[in-house]
Amino acid sequence: MALFFHAIIVLLLLLCPATTLAINHTDHNTLMAIKSSIDQDPRRVLDSWNTSLPFCQWQGVTCGRRHLRVTKLDLGSSGIVGSLSPNIGNLSFLRVINLENNTFKGVIPPQLGSLFRLQMLILSSNSFEGEVPASLSNCTRLQDLQLARNKLFGKLPPQLTSLVNLVNITIHNNGFTGGIPSFFANLTSLEIISAANNHLGGNIPHALGQLHNLQQIGFANCELYGMIPSSLYNLTSLKVLSFTDNQIGGDLPKDIGLQLPNLELFHIPGNKFTGTIPFSFSNCSNLIELNLGENVFTGKVNINFRYMPNLSFLGLFTNSLGSSQPDEMHFIDSMTNCSKLEILAVHQNQLRGLLPSSVGNLSSQLTSLSFAANFIYGSLPSGIGNLVNLERLIMLRNQFTGVIPSELGNLRNLKLLYLTRNNFTGNIPDSIGNMSSLDDLDLGGNRFQGQIPPNLGKCKSLTSLDLSNNNLTGPIPLQLFQLSALSIILDLSQNHLVGLVPPEIRKLKSLTKLDLSRNDLVGAIPDAIGSCTSLEYLYLDANSFQGPIPPTMSALRGVRILYLSSNNFSGQIPRFLEELNLSSLNLSFNSFYGEVPMGGIFKNADAVEIDGNSRLCGGLPELGLPKCDISRLKKGSHKSRVILVVIPVCSLLVVAMVVSLLFCSKRRRKQAQPTGASLVEPFSRVSYGSILKATNGLSLQNLIGTGTFSVVYKGILEPDGAMVAIKVLKLGTHGALRSFMAECEALKNVRHRNLVKIITSCSSVDFQGNDFKALIYEYMPNESLERWLHPSSEQEIEIEEAPRRLSLRQRVTIATDVAHAIHYLHQDSEVPIIHCDLKPSNILLDTDMVAHISDFGLAKLLPLKPHESSSIGIRGTIGGLAEYGLGSDMTKEGDIYSFGILLLEMMTGKRPTDRIFEEGLNLHGYVKMVSPDRFMEIIEPTLLHALEEEMQAANTNRGYSEDEAKKWKRLEDGMISLGRIGLVCSMESPIERMDTSKIIHELHHINGMLNGVLA
Repeated sequence: MALFFHAIIVLLLLLCPATTLAINHTDHNTLMAIKSSIDQDPRRVLDSWNTSLPFCQWQGVTCGRRHLRVTKLDLGSSGIVGSLSPNIGNLSFLRVINLENNTFKGVIPPQLGSLFRLQMLILSSNSFEGEVPASLSNCTRLQDLQLARNKLFGKLPPQLTSLVNLVNITIHNNGFTGGIPSFFANLTSLEIISAANNHLGGNIPHALGQLHNLQQIGFANCELYGMIPSSLYNLTSLKVLSFTDNQIGGDLPKDIGLQLPNLELFHIPGNKFTGTIPFSFSNCSNLIELNLGENVFTGKVNINFRYMPNLSFLGLFTNSLGSSQPDEMHFIDSMTNCSKLEILAVHQNQLRGLLPSSVGNLSSQLTSLSFAANFIYGSLPSGIGNLVNLERLIMLRNQFTGVIPSELGNLRNLKLLYLTRNNFTGNIPDSIGNMSSLDDLDLGGNRFQGQIPPNLGKCKSLTSLDLSNNNLTGPIPLQLFQLSALSIILDLSQNHLVGLVPPEIRKLKSLTKLDLSRNDLVGAIPDAIGSCTSLEYLYLDANSFQGPIPPTMSALRGVRILYLSSNNFSGQIPRFLEELNLSSLNLSFNSFYGEVPMGGIFKNADAVEIDGNSRLCGGLPELGLPKCDISRLKKGSHKSRVILVVIPVCSLLVVAMVVSLLFCSKRRRKQAQPTGASLVEPFSRVSYGSILKATNGLSLQNLIGTGTFSVVYKGILEPDGAMVAIKVLKLGTHGALRSFMAECEALKNVRHRNLVKIITSCSSVDFQGNDFKALIYEYMPNESLERWLHPSSEQEIEIEEAPRRLSLRQRVTIATDVAHAIHYLHQDSEVPIIHCDLKPSNILLDTDMVAHISDFGLAKLLPLKPHESSSIGIRGTIGGLAEYGLGSDMTKEGDIYSFGILLLEMMTGKRPTDRIFEEGLNLHGYVKMVSPDRFMEIIEPTLLHALEEEMQAANTNRGYSEDEAKKWKRLEDGMISLGRIGLVCSMESPIERMDTSKIIHELHHINGMLNGVLA
């Protein structure tokens, strides 16, 4: 018997290793199956996954000590592209799966539900799509479920209610719908819920108040409405609460700070909260970020910030705060103990009173300070000069008086200074020249006196300078014309500046807008102005300029608005004005004579003003000028000068008064009429019948495009007979009307050479009594950029001949046009606008291949101009928002990302949806893998061919001489620079992306280099 039992034991000992080997073989084969589903492994993470090493020693694989089974699979941030093999369900000992920050695509395998030991499942920042598998409910030990930043959609399966051990559920930045799941209330172990940026909708369930362990809750931008249930205010463990950008309203409870004493981040901007801000917030001594902006709060700011040492961000902007009590600004006094404060945004309220001197005792860490658009009066405290790390100081649209303290020059890190529309007096201090980092300075709309300080020439980073509407005197300092970085605006209008415009103006090659109007400048326009080839807006009206319009202005091919009225200009109207791409020209009240041209801008009598030039003739009949007498034109105009001499002085005075009154009346009418007025008025300017006639009954032959919410036809609109593009809304499509209204709102007050021009609109009923809405735009003969970049692709309509390929210079010019338009929308339009849908099909090209951005159906309007707000960054990644994913929105940086992808598409010829990217790689990653050393390998081949033709046309041949080799090297450097701009603009982190000013500057530099090589 003893021998029998001994034999059994020996047999078991022999069998056990074999069983272990069999199990190990299962895990080995499963890992190899996972590897086989990987398409790209750029960092060679999986190189160690081979037979030369035991799988427990493979990179990213961890095994248990007791059993040689895989317990952890960690391939996070490895750059992997591929799908997740369903075989992963065979790794039955897995406790941790971390695949975040890769490009896994396809569905989440339901086989994950077999992993009953699983405790952590981290799949964030990938491209998983489809619905969350209900089988995950079997993973009852799961504590951490992270699915954020994928392409998941639908409702979360109710079966997940079985995950009673779940501590963290992170699902933000997906497409989930169906409201906040009610089963969340059953997951009583939950500490973190992060669900921002989904389409959940509905109310906030009262039952969430049962989650007594909850510390962080985030439902920003989830289309929620109603009120925050009172039960949530009983969760005393809450540290983070974010409901940014929803439709939630009501008053905050007065004792919120007593109920939620552990709050660290409290974010509710972009909602409909009302009432006063509770004093009890004073009890939240752990607060780091308090953002109450963009609501309807009223009354006094009563919070005592004295016991908030960790506060770094306070956002009270865009409310109706104010009490008219003399001490309503004293809340600043209590903030002097907030030693970590970085951003204080209190703009656009109704605060009144003096700005306390204690503002100079705020945190030395402060980078942004904004009290814009209030009713603050008195002087600007000199103590502001103590805030040495300040980068943004925004005090515009208040009632400040007195002089600017010279101590302001201590702010050497300041990048943006807006003191616009106050009542500051005295001289502009020389100390502003010490601000070497300053790139945007706006002191317009004050009562500054004296001369413009030459020290401003030390601000070498300035891209925008506005000193308009003051009482400045003396000549324009030459130092201003040496600010080569000026690319956005130089506005010195409505002052008392004297003297000549010097030839140094030629150095402003990147400047977009120059306004010297309403001064006392004299002499001729210098020929050097022809070097300012980036100009789009040129205002020289109401000065004492004289002489002819210089021929060098013919080089200003991009100028759209040219105002030369109320000067002493003479000579004939130059013919080159017909060739410029002007949209508005004012030559009135000068001494021009001769025949008015008939081409270009002069074809549109509404766009040209020539009143007060008594010796002009010809032109369009609408101008009301006499026909030209050829013999008189040849003899000159001496007689008219003699007649003027004998007119009595009294008559001259009467004539002058009448002319002046007519001019002022006309100017007032022009200023009072808003751009795009047809969109402000009811949509009734064009009838349905007119559109039907123009488009030949909305025929397919006239169809030029179709989209989600609309179809676009070309047509000839009577009575003018002009070719137009007519965008007809698909009103039966959900969201079409909202898209229509968004486009109307976005376009009603914008005007820029690179934005599609709206002519009129129609809101009517068709012949069957159905609602009918349409927008009428100027017609773009060269159609969309999409058709130029991809001429061989399938089109929605048939065209006779595919367009030729774009040259490199054309691509750079188009990119520059688009960048200018984005900058205008973000920075210079009356209401800042985010386009939200930049792509080649939405970029249209006119006869001269000038690019125009179209389709504003998804556009979002921001509450203020950028220089009237410090909201950039407020909703983004301040504090812990990036980590928690608790708050973001459609932002300007999103448009920059789209621009970057557009630039990469223009260079590579590949769409972001190209088949090469179906396996998870994206266009940014595709370019990044080869940049900069091998970037030329992925340039569109026909672009290189076109470059060779251009070089041959310039009498060069690639590689034939050292000089030609240098030229090709410069061309390659230019293309690599374009690729770099595209990559930087499409970085994953918004804060790493370029701003529009930098984009425009670099594109102009590249364009200049190309002109030098291909001239």
